[in-house]
Amino acid sequence: MLGFIGRTLMALFVFDVIVAVAYLYYGQRQIALPHLPLSIGAGVIGVILGFRNNSSYARWWEARTLWGDVATYSRCLGRQGVAFLSGADETEERTRVDAARRRLLYYQIAYVNVLRCQLRDEAPSSALDPFLTEEEIDSLRGERNVAAEIQRRMGLLLQECFRCGWLREVHLGLLDNSLTALANAQGGCERIKHTPVPKDYDYFLRLVVFGQCLLLPFGMVANLGLFTPIGASLLGFVFLALDRIGRDLEHPFCHSRHDVPMTAICRTIEINLKQSLGETELPAPIKPVRGILR
Repeated sequence: MLGFIGRTLMALFVFDVIVAVAYLYYGQRQIALPHLPLSIGAGVIGVILGFRNNSSYARWWEARTLWGDVATYSRCLGRQGVAFLSGADETEERTRVDAARRRLLYYQIAYVNVLRCQLRDEAPSSALDPFLTEEEIDSLRGERNVAAEIQRRMGLLLQECFRCGWLREVHLGLLDNSLTALANAQGGCERIKHTPVPKDYDYFLRLVVFGQCLLLPFGMVANLGLFTPIGASLLGFVFLALDRIGRDLEHPFCHSRHDVPMTAICRTIEINLKQSLGETELPAPIKPVRGILR
C-alpha cells in the first residue's frame, strides 16, 4: 500500500505539518475550522468508495470467472478430441488421426496463450512458437484477431476430420459446442477490456477524496494540535488506499500485480492437454513470485 500511495501520503503529511505549525506557532488561528462536517463527508465518501470498489471487484471477478471457463472448456475440448477422434486400425490412418488429434490440442494451447497476449496488449508471436509450425505462424501475422483466426482453423480441422470419417456427427456437435463456449468467454473478456469505467466517474471520486484529505487538518488542528498530522494522515491513508484498490481492480488485464493470473492458467491448460496426448515432457507449473501469481 505504501508503495502505491506513499508519495501522495507523504505530501499530505507535509501539508498537515504545515497547517499544524501555522496554527500553533505562527498564530494563524483563522485556519482552524472545527465545525466542518468532516464526519458526514467521510461517511458519504466511504459509501461511494465502497460502491465503486464493489463494482471494480465485480469486473475483476467476472474476468476471473471467464478465464475459469476457458480452462474448463479447454479440458473438455482435449478430452473430447482424444476420445472422439478415431480411425481404422491401419497404421497409416492411425498415424494421421494421431497427428490431427495433436494438431487440434496444440491449436487450443496456442489459442489460450494468444488470447492472454491480446488481452495484455503483447505481441502474440512469441506465444505461438512452441505450438505451431513456422508456416502457420507466418500465415497468422496479418490477422487482427489471431485468437479468433485460430478458432476458425480449429473448426476447419474438425470439419476435415468429419469428412475423413474420423468423427461422428454427434461428436462433431459436441466439439463445436466447446469451441462456441470458448468463443463466448473470449467475447466476455474483450468486452471487459474494451469497456473501461467512465473517466468522469473516476476523476470525480479522486477529486472528492483529495478534497477531503486536504480539509482534514483544518477540521482537526483545533482539537489535536501537534497530533494533527498523525490523525489526518491516518484517515487520508484509508481514503487513498480504498481509492487505489478500486482503480487497480477496474483493469483485470493490465499486466499488474492485481491482474488475473492468465499466464498460470495458460500453463495449467498446456500441462493438462499435453497429458491428454500422453506426453511425458511437461512444463513446470507457474509459481507465485513474492506472493503474486501472474
